[in-house]
Amino acid sequence: MFSGIVEEMGAVSVLNKGLAGTRLTIIASTIMSDLTIGASVSVNGTCLTAVARTDHDFSVDVSPETLAVTTLGGLTSGSPVNLERAMKLNERIGGHMVSGHVDGIGAIRSRHQDGNALILEIEAPKEILRLCVQKGSITVDGISLTINDVTERSFVVSIIPHTAKVTTLGLKQVGDKLNLESDLIGKYVERLLQERGLLPPKPTPVIDTDYLKRRGLI
Repeated sequence: MFSGIVEEMGAVSVLNKGLAGTRLTIIASTIMSDLTIGASVSVNGTCLTAVARTDHDFSVDVSPETLAVTTLGGLTSGSPVNLERAMKLNERIGGHMVSGHVDGIGAIRSRHQDGNALILEIEAPKEILRLCVQKGSITVDGISLTINDVTERSFVVSIIPHTAKVTTLGLKQVGDKLNLESDLIGKYVERLLQERGLLPPKPTPVIDTDYLKRRGLI
């Protein structure tokens, strides 16, 4: 479990792809202080397990399914990534409860400045938008954000200068894809309403098999 407060930006140094999946090696500093083998790490909002480490980097394995349903398949050597260690329950939670299980992929529809804030409009799948509410929480590439507005196709978030500087959002441009995770509380409320017959069942997530075929993973 994570809080959506990014601890640092790391960088992909090695990318090894194979039929069984992909191994990423990521250069980092802050999170290396107590990172152990087997520990959970949020990489651009995706919960992964550290399988190896040195003093200055760590490695994670990414399954074909994760590559298909997140943006991690588009990473290359040198790509910056948002990193967060699993949170401790005896500390302040600065963002919100984040599981690290990506619900879908969005894309930046527009980007502009409003004073010192960076305003991003992010197009998102319907199954994510139906759980978005104004002033509610959403996780974008592992970053806990507050939703300013919701439309039929997108939601809007405001990025303060600090967040733009210490995360990858300051580098993102129109058309760039992002990992999205809906608010955990909203998911439980939706499930409760479905069990009471007040909402239709949630559709089964669609895995991008074309992507897997192009990558030679199936």
